[in-house]
Amino acid sequence: MLSPWLILGFVALYFAALLLIGWITTRTSDNDSYFLGNNQSPWYAVAFGMIGDSLSGVTYISVPGAVGSAKFSYLQLVMGYVAGYFIIGKILLPLYYKMQLTSIYTYLEERIGLKAQKTGAFFFLISRLLGAAARLWLAVSVLQLFVFDALGVPFAVSVLVIIVLMLIYTYRGGIKTLVWTDTFQSSFLLMGVILSIVAIASQLDFGFFDLISAVKNSPDTQVFFWDPLPKNYFFKQFFAGVFIAVAMTGLDQNMMQKNLSCPNLADGQKNVYWFGIVQFCVNALFLSLGALLYVYATTKGIALPVNPETGKVITDKVFPFLALGHLGTFAAMIFVVGLTAATFNSADSVLTTLTTSFYIDILKVDKTNQSEAQKTRLRHIIHISFAVLLLLVILIFQVVNDKAVIDTVLLIAGYTYGPLLGLFAFGILTKRVASDIWVPLICVLAPVLCYLLNMQVPKWFNGYQIGNELLIINGAITFAGLILISKRNAFKTAN
Repeated sequence: MLSPWLILGFVALYFAALLLIGWITTRTSDNDSYFLGNNQSPWYAVAFGMIGDSLSGVTYISVPGAVGSAKFSYLQLVMGYVAGYFIIGKILLPLYYKMQLTSIYTYLEERIGLKAQKTGAFFFLISRLLGAAARLWLAVSVLQLFVFDALGVPFAVSVLVIIVLMLIYTYRGGIKTLVWTDTFQSSFLLMGVILSIVAIASQLDFGFFDLISAVKNSPDTQVFFWDPLPKNYFFKQFFAGVFIAVAMTGLDQNMMQKNLSCPNLADGQKNVYWFGIVQFCVNALFLSLGALLYVYATTKGIALPVNPETGKVITDKVFPFLALGHLGTFAAMIFVVGLTAATFNSADSVLTTLTTSFYIDILKVDKTNQSEAQKTRLRHIIHISFAVLLLLVILIFQVVNDKAVIDTVLLIAGYTYGPLLGLFAFGILTKRVASDIWVPLICVLAPVLCYLLNMQVPKWFNGYQIGNELLIINGAITFAGLILISKRNAFKTAN
């Protein structure tokens, strides 16, 4: 078993590297560099950094472990992601760059009204806060199990320390810092999965072609599923992936703020296209790691951790259980490398983009006559406040969560990103003018109706299960509601 002090030593070195990057990038820091990196971010750095932000601890731990129960069905969703990123590049990015947006929800104010902007921002704040809490909770839980528990450190203190560390290097630099820290962390995240595969190969005396054969012949590598009733049906997964990519990337301030820090539209489009292609390859690599983990456990006769109540394997614990307890010191260190990257990368950018949206969309500070010093002071207060709120949500999540984290994150997204999808679809696809005062009500009712449908549909349609397509249904209900409260009129142009 790897020494807790050795793990802490590595985390300290890793954090020192992030501090160095933060110091280098914030020597000439201002509000423009915090929000958009002075529009000087190289597209390739943004694209590579977004890989780590989109994968995070959820992919690093949950996706390989889930192979044992879901096989490679997740790849169907990722195929949809790739198509969704091309939609973002062709439709959304030209709009954002033309309007020179800092917060993408400013579009909703221009097209629909102020309440639409604040409603869109509210759903983003909820979505990202809960999603970041789920991801960070997962990563810290593993460190807690193998490090902090051994040192007698309570979970709350562990989370507090990690959030304070993230605050230190994001406090001033914002996006200008995050573009480069995300690139650094993505490198370590990918190195973690690649070297974990190397460690498994070494333990099983596999060469390169032996690894390929093991994955190919694994009973867990089925990709396509054609039964329309379960959640893993191909068309459910694919089209849900398209809309999840559009909503969770193209309509998400956290992902788009980095994209909009590129110098121009052409670079922004190259970023998102390459991001889609690389993400597909990286997720295929994570799934292959999952198959190899189960091959290793079967070959070595290792009993995986199970839920005592159900007797089923706890998939979120498969990778950490094998890496830290059975694959040797090298594999354990590599796992810590990847998990540490996932831990910091899961939430550091969220603090910056939550601050941006609250600053611009909710408080409208950019439209006030305050001095730059006053605006900067207020930005710092908002940034710290969101760090405190993130801590509280993680502690609540620790108490109430009882599902696989990846399912929880996608479920949250289905309910909270649906109204965003409906709002932007209404603005872009129609020329109708909605009654702005009713927009918040429509956007609240849509997720409520989706929840009720999710409970009743299996009873109405012989066991049909709503999966990730919940996002599409949610967006469609929002869109229909906006049509009902709108009228034909001169199109409210967004300039």
